[in-house]
This record gives sequence, structure tokens and C-alpha cells, in this order.
Amino acid sequence: MERRRRAANPQYGRRRFWDALYQREGAETREWLGGLSRFLPQLEPELRPGDRILVLGCGNSALSHDLHELGYTDVTSIDFSPACIAAMRARCARCCPGLRWAVMDIRALAFPDASFDVVLEKGTLDVLMVEETDPWDVSPQAAASMRRVLAEVSRVLRPGGCFLSITFAQPHFRKPHYAQEAFGWSLRHTACGDGDAGAFHYFLYIMRKGQPLDPRDVALGRRLHQPLPPPVPPPPPAPPDDDEDYLLAIQL
Repeated sequence: MERRRRAANPQYGRRRFWDALYQREGAETREWLGGLSRFLPQLEPELRPGDRILVLGCGNSALSHDLHELGYTDVTSIDFSPACIAAMRARCARCCPGLRWAVMDIRALAFPDASFDVVLEKGTLDVLMVEETDPWDVSPQAAASMRRVLAEVSRVLRPGGCFLSITFAQPHFRKPHYAQEAFGWSLRHTACGDGDAGAFHYFLYIMRKGQPLDPRDVALGRRLHQPLPPPVPPPPPAPPDDDEDYLLAIQL
């Protein structure tokens, strides 16, 4: 019987939920997984001041603004919520007029090939997994959605550019999605966190366009699209030995 899947937060995949949220919050800032300063030590070595940066699912995070303040001024931010983009464009009109904002679906990016040096996302791809109840057995629908987005990211990256993904998803769950030869990039990751005992950690995945995947990651990626093996039936019970038969005969 097919395993039933139930959304833990199904509203996260609905545009009207986000529109209502952004209209309600107005100029308020909401940071999923923390602000830029929290992961800048791991992120900054991958960035250059002149990079053309695309931020996926920008929401009402200060990420694009903070990048601009640090000298990364060529930043385009997209979100599928018109209310979000309108609010962010108004918020940054005076302080960062050079920032660009657009309403766009991450599954169908309206940019030419090789448009960006860096594509950056923070918690956005996690929305594609909100209806998954078993991270070890991702539904074909979720895997296909993830692949569609990643194919678009690869397309708009220039050769030598990088895709930076920040998420709570652990490597054994997320790497198989990123480790696809069709995307034409290498893959590595680093754990980030506050350093406190028992604190939550998150992960920065770094994919560099034009560099090869490690063979171990290639094998990991190929397993994503292979059906799970059928469950092994339990062994039949062992027959009683001669001593047990003798004892049963005495009782009779």
C-alpha cells in the first residue's frame, strides 16, 4: 500500500498564504534560519564584490539589503508573492535604489542563460518539501519539483558561477537532489551554527558550475531516482528440535 503523505505546513506552498502574511507584516523583517551575519563567515569566501547575484524567494528578509551594504550591489531578488515584492521595493527604494525586485516563480526563471555569477537561497527550497512525511522516501512529485528548480538555477548560472543553498536539511537528505550530473556542477557543504552545545545547526551547500562531481556524490545522486528495494520478509520460524518433540510427547 502506498505510504500516505500529509503536509506538516501545507500553507507554506500557497501563494495566498504568503501574500496575506506580507500584507499583515508590512515593513517587518522576518529571517528564516537567521540573518546574514550568522552565516557570513562561510558565505563570504564564495562571493566577489562585482558578482551578479540572484536571491531566490527573498521574502521580507534583510538578506538583499545586507548584501548591498557589504558592497555586493548587483543583486536581483525574486519572490512569487506580489505583496512581498511590492513591500520590499518600497522599503529599499531610498536606502538601496540599485536593488532589483521581481515577481517570479523559481520553477520558471525569466532570465537568459548564464545571467548570474551567484544564485543564493536561504530556506526557500525547503518549501518544496513541506508535504513530505518521510525524508528518506521523497515523493516523485517533490523530487521532480526540486529537479525543475535546480535545472533552472543551473541554466542561469554562468560557467564558474556558484549556487549557494542554506538550509536545515542534513546532507544525507539534501545532497542526493543536488548531486545530479545534468546540472554540471560540483558539490560540497559545510555545517554552520552558533557553536553552543545542543544548538541547531544548518548547512551551506556550495555548487560550482563547470566543476565535476565527486564520484561518491554521483552515486548518491543516482540512487535518488532508483525505486526502493522491496521489504525483506522475515524468516520462517524454525521447526522444533528433537528434544522439544520429546517433551511435547511426554506432556501428551
